[in-house]
Amino acid sequence: MGHPMFTYDPGMGETIFEYCRTRLSLDPVPLDYGGIRDDPASQIEGIISENGNDPVKVLELFATQLATAVVSIDSPRFLAFIPNAPTKASLLFDMVVSCSSLNGTSFLESAGIVVAENQLLAFLAERAGMPPTSGGTFVSGGSLGNLSALAVARDDGRRNHPAADPRHLRVAISQEAHSSVGSALHLLGMDPLVVASRDHVMTADALRAALDADDDPASIVAVVATAGTTNAGIVDELEGIGQLTKDRGMWYHVDAAYGGAAMLGTTRRHLFAGLRHVDSFIVDPHKWLFAPLDCCALVYREPRLARVTHTQHASYLDVLHVPDNDGEVEWNPSDYAVHLSRRARGMSMWYSLAVHGTRLYAEAIDRAVSIAEEAAALIRAADHVELCRDPTLSIVLFRRIGWASSDYFTWSRRLLNDQVAMVTPSKWEGETVARFAFLHPDTSLAIVAEVLDSMR
Repeated sequence: MGHPMFTYDPGMGETIFEYCRTRLSLDPVPLDYGGIRDDPASQIEGIISENGNDPVKVLELFATQLATAVVSIDSPRFLAFIPNAPTKASLLFDMVVSCSSLNGTSFLESAGIVVAENQLLAFLAERAGMPPTSGGTFVSGGSLGNLSALAVARDDGRRNHPAADPRHLRVAISQEAHSSVGSALHLLGMDPLVVASRDHVMTADALRAALDADDDPASIVAVVATAGTTNAGIVDELEGIGQLTKDRGMWYHVDAAYGGAAMLGTTRRHLFAGLRHVDSFIVDPHKWLFAPLDCCALVYREPRLARVTHTQHASYLDVLHVPDNDGEVEWNPSDYAVHLSRRARGMSMWYSLAVHGTRLYAEAIDRAVSIAEEAAALIRAADHVELCRDPTLSIVLFRRIGWASSDYFTWSRRLLNDQVAMVTPSKWEGETVARFAFLHPDTSLAIVAEVLDSMR
């Protein structure tokens, strides 16, 4: 007999499998929220002990005391932040990834994982219009993706902009850039040049004017555009900005964490044609590409530049970087971002896309756009609410006429407590407003109407 912790317990297995089967069979997935208790820590006090506990009782504790205080973000009624709507295929294969302890660090350990993930990255790069030599890796989320890409942009700027002080490089970003971009610049010791947007869109003309008016243009080595802002789903002028960055020899990174999925659809694909110019971009499969948390695809035009920045060197890692007879080193996902050990997080989407095909993915993506348009039409027809702006992708900002900020927060809590929907307030031009974030293709117009009626 082996160590008891590493011996399969059929009873525990069946208990867990039955819980998972029940969860997977929910149709639709409810919001599944029982409220935050006054003292949630008391529910699990003493559970970590010297001699352990009955696994059935521990799972029961999770199911009845912990899971009930968690909102199901894969519910069609979850319309806050950016939802997560993994396909059943991706959830099932995520279990395979866990059960197989798949390690996605290097080619030496995980050649099968590397070639499959690279196939998916190549598919995304091709849809973005990038060359077939593009490549990258999967990281945990957009924050790490932006940080990793901008680290490469910084090093590239130091090499290619000798007139700039290497200690004081800057990056042009829009007013609407995701908060993680500012955090990445802070961590990397770079400063932002914030470009004034026009109707919340960063345009090539606005960027050109900002660059021309700057006192130290040599220090600006990169530009970050956004393809689908988190708050409003707005897409910057990707084509014009791409042309401008090419003319000025600047690194071009696009944060498409949320919105980039729309390039796989049909109705909004044209907005993303400018991705063909990028030096790097990110898109999160765990958002609008229907994969489980946590997964971000990071793609570079010239992956060799990322290897220079991110390859970790240590005696025990030398074996991963031994050149073959042609002087080439195998593709190691650990060489393309701020990570070393990593879960094979791209495999769940790879499996789901291989199972369902691109047509069904495009239909599901387009459905989020169409429900946003239908919701906007309902709002225009109502007398108690009004749009803040027409939706670009699948996010709708709207206001309840006559409400103060506190009214939105009270209403939002009531919606969740009544299990109607998870809709949270946001800010638009300094005003508290309501916000729909559509992603799940099973979100119906009836749900939208129910939410709007609750504001009367």
